[in-house]
Amino acid sequence: MSRHPEVLWAQRSDKVYLTVALPDAKDINIKCEPQGSFSFSATGVQGEPFHFTLDLYGPITPDGCKTKAGLRNILCSIQKDQKGWWKRLLKTEEKPAPYIKVDWNKWCDEDEEDTTTDLASDDDDAAYVSQDGGSSDDDGMLYLPDLEKARK
Repeated sequence: MSRHPEVLWAQRSDKVYLTVALPDAKDINIKCEPQGSFSFSATGVQGEPFHFTLDLYGPITPDGCKTKAGLRNILCSIQKDQKGWWKRLLKTEEKPAPYIKVDWNKWCDEDEEDTTTDLASDDDDAAYVSQDGGSSDDDGMLYLPDLEKARK
């Protein structure tokens, strides 16, 4: 039986970024279809199969789909067929599966796209490595100083 890895997503006007959280994955197979179908399969570290298929909101350009496998994640850059912001990741209006989540580290609003740097640029592999290679004990939590100490 196949399992689903956690999938984080973010978008720009021309691309969708998917980060598949699957450490030490083997036999990674990704398929992009023009109508917006994205299929992923891989084998986990203990030989367990992982698989999912997403029917994306809009059409994509299969030649513009790029993948980079790291130690902890598989990063996918998917080229949209037409430039523009999608209302959501998937065609269906139903709530997405629980393993699909927004990647707030890469998220960019429409009005901020031109003013921010593109963390997941195809030209900047260092952004992929920094997202993938670091480890954090706090699991992405922000450090907030103790409020009692701050009042004194």
